[in-house]
Amino acid sequence: MTDGTNTEEQAIPASGLEERIITETGIDARVASIIEPVLQSIGFRLVRARLSGLNGLTLQIMTERNDGTMTVEDCELVSRTLSPVLDVEDPIDRNYHLEVSSPGIDRPLVRKSDFSVWSGHIVKVDTSAVLDGRKKFRGRIANVTDQSITIESDQATYGDKPAVEVPFEMIADARLILTDDLIRDALRRDKDLREGRIPEDNSSDADEANASDEEQS
Repeated sequence: MTDGTNTEEQAIPASGLEERIITETGIDARVASIIEPVLQSIGFRLVRARLSGLNGLTLQIMTERNDGTMTVEDCELVSRTLSPVLDVEDPIDRNYHLEVSSPGIDRPLVRKSDFSVWSGHIVKVDTSAVLDGRKKFRGRIANVTDQSITIESDQATYGDKPAVEVPFEMIADARLILTDDLIRDALRRDKDLREGRIPEDNSSDADEANASDEEQS
């Protein structure tokens, strides 16, 4: 049963409606299975659900609108909607605080499109099994396909490959690393989303520009 609610705005966007490739386990998975269809019914998508020992016990729900935007008012709406559902389903057998927030600038990447949207930025990735002798990777997202991402290391270590291809099926956790470039691009993307002029992705924008150049030539 919830005994408190905390809402928080942390700007940030992603694009497209699709299944998450990184999901919860245990009690978090139970909570996610309850709230995800409710979120979808009011125009939001789940990023992550996590029960933590913060403030005694806190259920952290990270979510965003389907277009990638999120406001304080949205957090309050989600909280008001989820609280009675969680009270009825009662997946947690102790009192807890409910905290609803947007993903934040240094957001978790949980869908394939997240990696495409933030291609070129630095990410930290943990894999579920050993890959090239390790399970932790950090570097710039250099390429994204339907099956994998390629990470180019930004902190070269002797003996490690400068670039590693990581299959999506092996990614256990992924999060953007906060940099000045990320802050700039995230704030610009958030503004574009709110004003309804965000391109689907950089490649399509480039394709349109090339097509325009060809028509003029």
